[in-house]
Amino acid sequence: MRDRLGRVIYVGKARDLRKRLASYFTPSRRMRSELKTRALIESIWDFETHVLRSESEALLLEVKLIKEYRPKYNVSFRDDKRFLLLKVKCSDTLPRFQLVRVRKDDGGRYFGPFAHSGALRTTLSWINREFGLRTCRPRVPGEPDYRHCHDDVIANCSAPCAGKISGEDYRKRIESACEFLEGGWRHHVADIEANMEEAVSRQDFEQAAQYRDMIDSLRKTLQPSRRFTRGRGLPGGGGGIEPLADVEELGDVLGMASAPMVMECFDISNISSSHIVASMVRFKCGVPDNSSYRRYRIKGVEGQDDFASMAEVVRRRYSRILLESKNHVGDEQAELSQENPIEALERLGRRGGGEKRRYVCLPDLVVVDGGKGQLSSALKELRKLGLGELPVIGLAKQNEEIFRPGASAPLSLPHETGALRLLQRIRDEAHRFANSYHQLLMKRRIGESVLDDCPGVSHARKAALLRKFGSVARLKKVSAEQVAEIRGISLKAARNILDFLNGECDPSDA
Repeated sequence: MRDRLGRVIYVGKARDLRKRLASYFTPSRRMRSELKTRALIESIWDFETHVLRSESEALLLEVKLIKEYRPKYNVSFRDDKRFLLLKVKCSDTLPRFQLVRVRKDDGGRYFGPFAHSGALRTTLSWINREFGLRTCRPRVPGEPDYRHCHDDVIANCSAPCAGKISGEDYRKRIESACEFLEGGWRHHVADIEANMEEAVSRQDFEQAAQYRDMIDSLRKTLQPSRRFTRGRGLPGGGGGIEPLADVEELGDVLGMASAPMVMECFDISNISSSHIVASMVRFKCGVPDNSSYRRYRIKGVEGQDDFASMAEVVRRRYSRILLESKNHVGDEQAELSQENPIEALERLGRRGGGEKRRYVCLPDLVVVDGGKGQLSSALKELRKLGLGELPVIGLAKQNEEIFRPGASAPLSLPHETGALRLLQRIRDEAHRFANSYHQLLMKRRIGESVLDDCPGVSHARKAALLRKFGSVARLKKVSAEQVAEIRGISLKAARNILDFLNGECDPSDA
């Protein structure tokens, strides 16, 4: 659902769209809706629909779109949590299946993502038992681990660590399990269905119900479904994201000589003046390059000053690129200092290639989150570094206006254009990344206490003290005998804690 400005405000799925929309627009139901739903209905201006092959695919796409656009009326799936994957690293001595949430380039084989976590866990337990795979955590289990493991006794594991099976035979079991996940599960389902019918004929209905639940879990987990990667487009054609087309269109709109294949965007996040942070996200060919993301704590700015904060993070980002480039070009350092930095970095990147390219790659376009003030601050720092010719623009949130150096009037693009949607995606991603870092620092601050510096107070003691008295301020007002009532704290230790708090702590601490 989109508003009149073309922004995505809600994403949902349904088996029957007619019934789902009727719940919004039927007058009798509309009057009984809560205020948030009424506000959503008033804001709806347009719809986009995508038809998928299964409910699992619909759930995967729904989550992908919510994380991509972060609609204001969606509550669930707005965090960074991802669906579960199954991973097995065949290069390990004794491989095992693991549940992970992030796909890495580590040589492992990944299966998924899977929309139903409960069904996946049930399926994984069945696979481990059926193929006799180990579930213990050590990479190479030894005698001490085997003494505490009884899986081979109850026939749940082939026990390669104890020599019950050779390493070669165990790897064959791993390969069979991988083939099972890739499509061979259908033959096993037929066998389980036969076992279920046999259990029914014996009137062993409890066993039959277990077989039935296992079949349901296998089908939920392993039914073929397409993967939807953020920024990689949508099924069904209309309304989908086309990253390369959006990049080409943005280059044309900004009048650039070539399309900005590499873009970097900066955003500032702060609440009052505590923990002012910034983020830098990088897009390549119109899609996120997550490994190149960076986050910063603003150190040289007093109070809330977005302009100075933007100047600091831009200066730190590109001065580091220049410094690393000079440190890795060896005898060409002097030549680099005599040449325009942008041209020199491009030339060295073409000549060096490989490892050197990592250090000398500048973006084709810099985007700052904000209007004229943020753009002016960023441009001033780039000029000081000799990067004044690096293309840079500002994107203001309120009216989605694009500010350019030397242009007095902002550029406004239609909301349905791919160029603007690309800028919105990279801006929203920078905003999300900055906010997540800010929230992390705030959580750490909440978890900190002056008791952390008190001698003899462990993490467990600190938790027990705060659980009983509620705060440090209340703890200061009690007697040593009351503190000593806590299990594990002697009267002497209680006096030392109170002496520390009353002697070294500010009375305003809470």
